[in-house]
Amino acid sequence: MLSKLLAIATCLLVPAVSLASEGAAVGHEGGVHQLGEILPLWSVAPFAGLLLSIAIMPMVIPHWWHSNRNQLITALGWASPVLIYLIYKMVTDHGPLGHDAEHQLKHALLEYMSFIALLGSLYVISGGIVMRGDLEAKPIVNVTFLAVGAVLANIIGTTGASMLLIRPMLRTNSQREHIWHIPLFFIFIVSNVGGALTPIGDPPLFLGYLRGIDFWWTLINLWYIWIPTVLMLLVMFFLLDTYQYAKESEQAKLTDRGEIEPLGIDGKRNFWLLGGVILCVLLLSPDHEVHDFRQYYAREIGMLLLTVGSVLLTPRDYRVRNDFNYAPILEVAALFIGIFIAMIPATSMLQVHGAALGVTEPWQYFWATGALSAFLDNAPTYVTFAAMACGTDPTCITANNLAPLSVGEFMPVLAAISLGAVFLGAGSYIGNGPNFMVRAIAEHSGVPMPSFFAYCGYAALFLGPVFVVVTLVFLV
Repeated sequence: MLSKLLAIATCLLVPAVSLASEGAAVGHEGGVHQLGEILPLWSVAPFAGLLLSIAIMPMVIPHWWHSNRNQLITALGWASPVLIYLIYKMVTDHGPLGHDAEHQLKHALLEYMSFIALLGSLYVISGGIVMRGDLEAKPIVNVTFLAVGAVLANIIGTTGASMLLIRPMLRTNSQREHIWHIPLFFIFIVSNVGGALTPIGDPPLFLGYLRGIDFWWTLINLWYIWIPTVLMLLVMFFLLDTYQYAKESEQAKLTDRGEIEPLGIDGKRNFWLLGGVILCVLLLSPDHEVHDFRQYYAREIGMLLLTVGSVLLTPRDYRVRNDFNYAPILEVAALFIGIFIAMIPATSMLQVHGAALGVTEPWQYFWATGALSAFLDNAPTYVTFAAMACGTDPTCITANNLAPLSVGEFMPVLAAISLGAVFLGAGSYIGNGPNFMVRAIAEHSGVPMPSFFAYCGYAALFLGPVFVVVTLVFLV
């Protein structure tokens, strides 16, 4: 396991050193308007093709797709035309266009490394925490699991919270028969909606943070929408779970009460390491005007060291009991290197031409961002629509700096984009990374999960009315 971790770290840090040595720290001075105005229309096709591949190939050729090597081949295959075109511009054009192409490519690679460093550290460290025990499977206990998970999602990420809580929740309900709805609402609340309050909570918000949004902006500006949304889903779940619990046999309830075991936690030192990751994000994020490698990468190096510490200090048995493996985070790393490169033309062109699409109101941004987040991936979707909004804001110089959207009249638009990406990431299994992980763990535990399209139907049935209320009350 350690060899895999070090291999990933080497692949990330070696190019990082070379970029930093060239003064490639993320800055706000470069623009994307020059690049966005001359990019050919075909340059958007690789981004669309890659996202469609992520959506379709797991259903069409699942055995081939589940190889991390094949995922990397797919991602780099789609990204290659964009990469070649940008390098060509860098080499042949020594004016503003070549400079913009170089700036965008370097920014994408640096952003990718920061993105993977955070997700990887949260995934690996939380994988060393084991919750044992078996509570009585009453509706109020299940609601408590989900409520705690919604809060934890903002502290250790939707991935970390999902990894930590899904197994003990399924174990608590293992004596019950009518539990088809439990992993569904777990995905809705813990793996998605819950993580809307901090950049650590969900990948789209971390990308916003990397592009200049203040760390506390989401908490300050979204809490009053997050609370009623989570409460509506918890009430809906409680009513449904109460109905399903009433259908259980007395023998099942008696067996459940006879197998109660108090909750306990192994691997507690990993909580300190997770706290260290949060401190790295809060205290070691760089000054974007500084081109010093040591300052710029202090955050990523700190998270890497904490991750290695978790691997070395956590007994292997803990990860075995969690069925922990590196495949999910390697999948994210393989796919997102292609996504970060391939989406450069889309974000650049949307900033220039996005206003022509007629999406101007917050509620329109919420549903447009959400619709794509549900069936593609919510992280690049967030960046794409934020870039489009940036193009309509005269103070927004570059889509690499979204800070102007977080103040003034554009704040409701940024809030709508953030909510759409996070909330509607629950719209399908592929909307957010933890969704598939929870599905796999539930099926491994013997809980049948609906097919891809059946899940989408359940999401529309339960989440649709809640999001309509959110739209009418907060976004219109």
